[in-house]
Amino acid sequence: MRRQIAITRPPMLKVGITGGIGSGKTTACQMFEELGIPVYYADERAKYLMQHEHFLIEQLKKNFGDEVYENGKLNRTYLAQKVFGNNVQLALLNSIVHPAVFRDTERWLDEQSPKNVPYTLKEAALLIESGSYRALDKLIVVTASTLVRIKRVTTRDNTTEEAVLERIKHQMPDEEKIKLADYVIDNNCTTDDLKKQVMEIHHQLVGLWSKKFA
Repeated sequence: MRRQIAITRPPMLKVGITGGIGSGKTTACQMFEELGIPVYYADERAKYLMQHEHFLIEQLKKNFGDEVYENGKLNRTYLAQKVFGNNVQLALLNSIVHPAVFRDTERWLDEQSPKNVPYTLKEAALLIESGSYRALDKLIVVTASTLVRIKRVTTRDNTTEEAVLERIKHQMPDEEKIKLADYVIDNNCTTDDLKKQVMEIHHQLVGLWSKKFA
């Protein structure tokens, strides 16, 4: 009777993807999803956790007051007023929320393991600023010019150019993010060009994962 040899697949790569407001990182992520790659949207999950995770809710109330929740719902306006322009309060908020997101990410990664995918993506606006990129294998940075970003966000959010510029001003410059990137997507382009860049990175990551078989 011939003995069967179990083939052990290499662990999936943990890849991060980030970019400033209006860079188009969400669009890029959707293209990766179309290729069968699971994507963890950290900012959306943070909103969910702030509304549903008991320990996180208690920590927010303890540090920002019971008013941070109104009728059981997170009072985003109140919280924004507390942290806007106050680096100490903003740092406090991040120190409470980011660990919760990190724990949630780890749970999510465990859920992806049986799927035998070559890699997963974690999408977050503050992936570098929070330091969570250090727990990942590779980092993708999506960039776009300021003019392009302003046009996208004003159209998407029905807001003013001044408001978008203010948000851009408070984010890490692309030049600093690129220094830490393994892959850079230039999103001053058409959808087809963006898709080509996504495909190229996808093939490189799959190739990198495949080498672990050797």
